[in-house]
Amino acid sequence: MNIYSAISSNKYKTWLIMLLFVLIITTVVYVFSKALGYGLELAGIALILAGITSIGSYYYSDKIVLATSAAVPIKKSDNPELFRLVENLCIGDGLPMPKIYVINDLSPNAFATGRDPKHAIICVTTGILSLLDKTELEGVIAHELSHIKNFDIRLMGIVAVLVGFIAILANLFTNHLWWGGFGRSRDDRNGNAQMILLLIGIILAILTPVIATLIQLAVARKREFLADASGVLLTRYPEGLASALEKISKDPHSLKTANNATAHLFIINPFKGKDTKKWFTSLFDTHPPVEERIKILRSM
Repeated sequence: MNIYSAISSNKYKTWLIMLLFVLIITTVVYVFSKALGYGLELAGIALILAGITSIGSYYYSDKIVLATSAAVPIKKSDNPELFRLVENLCIGDGLPMPKIYVINDLSPNAFATGRDPKHAIICVTTGILSLLDKTELEGVIAHELSHIKNFDIRLMGIVAVLVGFIAILANLFTNHLWWGGFGRSRDDRNGNAQMILLLIGIILAILTPVIATLIQLAVARKREFLADASGVLLTRYPEGLASALEKISKDPHSLKTANNATAHLFIINPFKGKDTKKWFTSLFDTHPPVEERIKILRSM
């Protein structure tokens, strides 16, 4: 596999995942509405709530992530070498200079956040700055810049909104059943048919949030492969990132400020020792296997 085929493959698969999300939402809205005897009122209410949530997350998600991660901004005078490295890569990739934040933690890790290249942030830990050499750190920064250039942060924001939209629908449906029961259909259709739809609706209310989360994690994993390939396209040195991933994965320190909501943003799983090779449980992994990423990088 070469760099260009890796990028093309992951973009194609990402669009398929997005299409799957649309199909799931359409199906859920239809079943919930019919089961409760409504038209599209339920979907309209959920859409309004999701819209308010999405607007807030679009403008403030990066601030929330930085605050929960205990990240602090630094100036060029604080770490001139890091700033020069980022500046050189941005010039090479035609990107504006992002803000740089640092987390005071021994665990080596990094992530990018922001809604677009003009409002982007790269955050690294003190652990990664002390662990990696220049070419390895360059590979990591190129990976994070690729997340920015490819609008991965925006994509993940869209996916998060879709996941939240499904969760809102499921909550509205279950709350209506709990507090108001289910009404008769307005066109007086067969009661047995509505009961069947009600049972299907209950099953969907339980399963669709889980399925949506799995799709969200799948998107995150695909974007990691794409960022690896795009980062190497920038540096022209796959071994730099491969060696960095190897060192980071072998480090025993877990990131103290990481949480489940932000774990997928980091270049590698911040919860060390929680990776699994079992098929079912690996579906809930926030990152693809490091060994697989390294293997692909070294085949480029």
